[in-house]
Amino acid sequence: MMVRPGTIAAHVDAERLWRRHMELARHGATANGGVDRQALSAEEIDARRTLVAWGAAIGLVASNDDAGNLFLRLAGSEPDLAPVMIGSHIDSQPTGGKFDGAFGVLAALESVEAIIASGARPRRPIDVVAWMNEEGSRFAPGMMGSAAFTGARKLADVLAVRDAAGVSVTDALAAVLAAESQLPRRPLGTPVAAFVEAHIEQGPILEAEKRTIGVVTGIQGKRTFRVTVTGEENHAGTSPRSARRDALVSAVAMVQALQDAMWDAADVVRFTIGRFEVTPNAPSVVPARVVFSIDLRHPDTATLRDLGDRIPGLCEAAAGRCAVAVRELLHDPPLTFPAAIRDCIRAAAENLGIAWMDIPSGAGHDARYLHYHGPTGMIFIPCKDGLSHHEAESATRDDIAAGARVLAETAFGLSVAE
Repeated sequence: MMVRPGTIAAHVDAERLWRRHMELARHGATANGGVDRQALSAEEIDARRTLVAWGAAIGLVASNDDAGNLFLRLAGSEPDLAPVMIGSHIDSQPTGGKFDGAFGVLAALESVEAIIASGARPRRPIDVVAWMNEEGSRFAPGMMGSAAFTGARKLADVLAVRDAAGVSVTDALAAVLAAESQLPRRPLGTPVAAFVEAHIEQGPILEAEKRTIGVVTGIQGKRTFRVTVTGEENHAGTSPRSARRDALVSAVAMVQALQDAMWDAADVVRFTIGRFEVTPNAPSVVPARVVFSIDLRHPDTATLRDLGDRIPGLCEAAAGRCAVAVRELLHDPPLTFPAAIRDCIRAAAENLGIAWMDIPSGAGHDARYLHYHGPTGMIFIPCKDGLSHHEAESATRDDIAAGARVLAETAFGLSVAE
C-alpha cells in the first residue's frame, strides 16, 4: 500500500500521548514525582490493565506469553506474516521516572493509533509490546522477558530467580498471569519481521547537540558479576585486628584494586559497583560477609573481555585472610544494529524535517536480545540533562511527539515492505 511520507505521522496526537504518560505514571507514583513500578508488582499489574484497556478501545487484540510479555496487536492485511514489533517496557527502578521504558510503549501505542486514524492498513501485523522486567531492579539480571522470548535465556532459569524478599519470578508472574487470565497465551520465540524500540537517551548528547532524534547505531557490551566475600563474625571490642577475618575490610580493598585497574584516561570504560551488602551489619560486630555487584561496560569486544577476565584475580589478590567467590551473571558483547533499519529511521526523520544524528547506546535495552532474533533498531529522544533512573527524569512534550512520529512512519514502512 502506497502512503505518502508524513501521512501516518500527521495523526500522532501529542496531547493524547502526553496525557497517557501522566496517567500511566500514576501506577507506582512516588511522593517526589517519580515512579516505583517494579517488575511483576501490583503496580505493574494495574499499569498493564490500563494498557490493555487503551488497546481494546482502538481494536487491538491483547495477548501474553509464559514469560509475562504483553502484546497488543493491530491486524495486517496478511495476518499470517511475521509481525513488526514496536515497544519497550513499563517496569521501573525503585526511584525511577515517568519516561524510561514507558515512552517506548506509549509511543508504540500512539503509532498504531495514528495508523488506524490515517485509514492506512499494514500488510504485516504490528504488535505493541511491553517486555517483562527490563530493569532488573527487583529480579536480576534485567531484560528477562525479551531474553526468554528470544531463547537467549531458558524460561526455567528466569522463573527460578528470587527477589530480596525471597519471592520467586514463578510466584510473582503467576499473579500477573492470573490477573490477565482472559487473555490468550502466545508461544515464546515466534518469528519477528522487525523490532523497533523508542527510548529516552538516558544521556546528555542529543540535548547538547540540539538534535531531536537519535538513530541508534548499536549497544555497548556489558558484563556483570556478583562478588561474595566471606570472613568471620567477632566482637568489635575484644578481637585483635591482627587476628580478624573482616569481610568488609577485604571487600573495600577489592573495590580499590578494581577501581584502579578499570580506570582509563580516555574515560571509555564504564565500571560501577552499585550494590554493597554487609552482614550482620551491626555496629559492634566484625563483618562476616559482604556481597557486592559489578557492572562493567565497553564498546570494544576485546577490551570488555580482557577487563572482565581480570576481575576474579584482582579480587583474590586483595582478599587478605578472607575467602572470595566471583560469579559472572551476564556477558553481552557489543552489537551494531542493521543498516537497513537505521536507514528507515533516518529516512523517516528526514521526511518529517526532524533533526537527527547517529548515536550509540551506552545502556542496555530489550533491543539487545531482539537483535539476534530479527532485524532491530532503536530511536532515541533527548531527556533533560541526560538524567534517568531518577525521579526527576524529564522529557518534553514536543520531543515525545516527534519520537512517536518517527516511530509511526518507520513501523508502517516496515509493515508494508516486501
